[in-house]
Amino acid sequence: MKKGILLLMSVLTLLTSCSNKGKQEQAPVGDGLTGEIQLSGAFALYPMIVKWAEEFKKLHPQVKIDISGGGAGKGMTDALAGVVDLGMVSREIYPEEVGKGAFAIPVVKDAVVITINAKNPEIEAIRKTGLKQEVAQRLWNEEIKTWGELLGTGSNIPVHVFTRSDACGAAETFAKWLGKKQENLKATAVYGDPGVSGAVQKDRVGVGFNNIAYAYDQQKKVPFENLDIFPIDFNENGQVDPEENFYQNTDSLIQAIKDGRYRSPLARELYVVSKGKPAKPEVIEFLRYILSEGQQYAGETGYISLPAETLKTETERLNP
Repeated sequence: MKKGILLLMSVLTLLTSCSNKGKQEQAPVGDGLTGEIQLSGAFALYPMIVKWAEEFKKLHPQVKIDISGGGAGKGMTDALAGVVDLGMVSREIYPEEVGKGAFAIPVVKDAVVITINAKNPEIEAIRKTGLKQEVAQRLWNEEIKTWGELLGTGSNIPVHVFTRSDACGAAETFAKWLGKKQENLKATAVYGDPGVSGAVQKDRVGVGFNNIAYAYDQQKKVPFENLDIFPIDFNENGQVDPEENFYQNTDSLIQAIKDGRYRSPLARELYVVSKGKPAKPEVIEFLRYILSEGQQYAGETGYISLPAETLKTETERLNP
C-alpha cells in the first residue's frame, strides 16, 4: 500500500514538473522589466514610435506602452505638465521650454513635403515647373487664387490651399521655410496630418503639406492613392531640374535628405521630451533602445536614422 502511494506521488510530481516546464517554455521572452510608458504629441513621430513600441515589447513584454497623437504642441504641454512620460515633438525646442525643464532627445529625422492631388488637371505643368519659395509665401498668404497664377500659365482653375488647425511641428516647420510662424499661414485649416492628406486626396485642386509618413504609403514606398508631391524649385530657375526631382518614392527622397538636396528646415530632427532627465527605468531603457537597435527600423517606416556620433552623445546624456 505504502509503495503504491509513493509510486503515485512520484508520478504526480513528475507530471507537475513537466507541466511547469511546459509553461516556462511558453512564457514570453523578457528580462523582467516592468512598468508603463505614456507618450503623446506629434503626428509626425507617431508611426515611428508605434513601430519602436511594438519591437521593444517583444523584448520586454511586461512593459505597457500607451501612445496618443494630438500634435507637437500637445506633446510638449503634456510632458511639461507631467501628464505623460514623453512628449513627441516635431520642431525645434524653444529656450523657454528648456527653461521650464524640457529634456529633449532627438530620435530620428523626417521632412515636410508639399502635397497635391494626383488627378490635378495641371499635373504636368506642376511636375515641370515646381514651386518657388516666394510663390509658396504668396500662396499661403491667400494672394494666389488660381493654378494659372501659381504656375505662370493661363489656367483659371481655382487653387484650394490647406494648413493645420492644431499646434504642430509640421506647420511650424513649413512656416519657418516661408519666413513665417504657423499662426501666419492663411488657408483652410484642417486638424492633424491625416486630416490634411485626406482633404487633398478628396480635392483635385487642393494643395497642402504633410510629414513623409502621411504622404507616402510605407508598404509600397510611393505616395498614397490620389496623392502626389509638389516638387520644390530650390534653385528658383523656373523648372524642376534632375537633381531636384526625387519624390518618386521614399528611398529617393530619403537619399535627397541625407545628401542635403532636400534642405532644412523642411528636413529636420524629431524629438521626445520629458520634464527633466527621465528617472523611470522602463523609460530610460526604451530611450536607449530607440537610440541603438531601434534605428534599424527608421528607413522601412519612412524616416532617416541619426548619425552614429549623435546616437552616442544622446545615449550618454541618459546616464545617471
